Amino acid sequence: MSAIKVKPLGDTKVFEPIQVGKNTLSNRLFMCPTTRLKALEDGTPSNLALQLYDERSKFPGSLVTTEGTFTYEEGQVWERTPGIYTERHIEAWKKIVDKVHENKSFISLQLFNSGRVADPTIADNKNHPFVAPSAIYHDEETKKAAIAAGNPLRELTLDEIHDIINNKYPKAAHNALRAGFDYVEVHAANGYLPNQFIDVASNQRTDQYGGSIENRARFVLEIIDKLTAEIGADKIGLRISPWSTFQGMSTKGAEIDPLTTYSYILHELEKRAQKGNRLAYVSIIEPRVDGNSTVKKEHQVGDNSFVYDIWKGTVLRAGGYTYDAPEFKRVETDLANDRTVIGFCRYYISNPDLVERLKNGWDLQPYDRPSFYRSDDYRYNTYSFHGEPPRDEESGKNRKPEPIAA
Repeated sequence: MSAIKVKPLGDTKVFEPIQVGKNTLSNRLFMCPTTRLKALEDGTPSNLALQLYDERSKFPGSLVTTEGTFTYEEGQVWERTPGIYTERHIEAWKKIVDKVHENKSFISLQLFNSGRVADPTIADNKNHPFVAPSAIYHDEETKKAAIAAGNPLRELTLDEIHDIINNKYPKAAHNALRAGFDYVEVHAANGYLPNQFIDVASNQRTDQYGGSIENRARFVLEIIDKLTAEIGADKIGLRISPWSTFQGMSTKGAEIDPLTTYSYILHELEKRAQKGNRLAYVSIIEPRVDGNSTVKKEHQVGDNSFVYDIWKGTVLRAGGYTYDAPEFKRVETDLANDRTVIGFCRYYISNPDLVERLKNGWDLQPYDRPSFYRSDDYRYNTYSFHGEPPRDEESGKNRKPEPIAA
């Protein structure tokens, strides 16, 4: 890939302040969650993550959101993914948050649970259950692995659901605030556990958490209500992906159209907001991307404009905003309503000073997709700032995740 040309955006709405919850950002850009498998074996964030978040929050008043972070031990069923359920996790995250705050920027912790897309082998090795709203595998490969491991997918019990809602998510949120995070974001997108409850493709329950739209939305809304009571709505974000088919989710043309389902969820959130409990933000993924894949224009399904008709708070939008560079007309169009913040992911990986580059019209360095999920530092912290000599990429292969220094 070649460098991306950009026009200076410093005199546009991109660099006008905007309020998110109780905080005021200096610009209307944010770093999306980027899962990069750089945590220690026990889920503690590493020195590599510290450098990443530090460098990408150098422009004062910016917002960064963390990679998906497991909320509780039984759900920790991926390797090298961070958690927020032990004292060691909290202490490490606090060092990262402190760096972001030293840079006078803000940070949101994405609360994550994998459900049926977990690795059943790891779950079995850790003696953790392999559970989901319904015992419906998202693909044959996972099914074969689960059966081979003797750990078949099973439906969550009501007691387990209530424990997740009333105990596990609130504890994780409190742990996040102890670490100093400005926000927590409930990840209900891209086929992970809360999304699995919402979607008919993964939820065929016959109790109060399945069947009707109201029942399938209950799990997510009850988590939001519980967190609101515990930490306050203005510290909470919710991420959704109405049009994504990633990891077996259904989309337009399905038995129940996503527009109907997500309109209900947003309406419920707006009802709560009108009573004084407005979330800091709702984060939505554009139909221009589907999980980690780019969707060709002729194959795109759906449109997120309906969100603004229902939800009257701040909206974070992400997915494919470099398509029309260097002009970035879509960015300017979507910011016109004064309630939007635009997210970047892949170009935030390859440009630690992305906000500064967009402000000044400096070329964006290309990213290298095959290196995204390595367990070393190669093309993770080896991307340079504008005007800085190129960093030694090869040396990154010799740097592994280590504990953050005291």
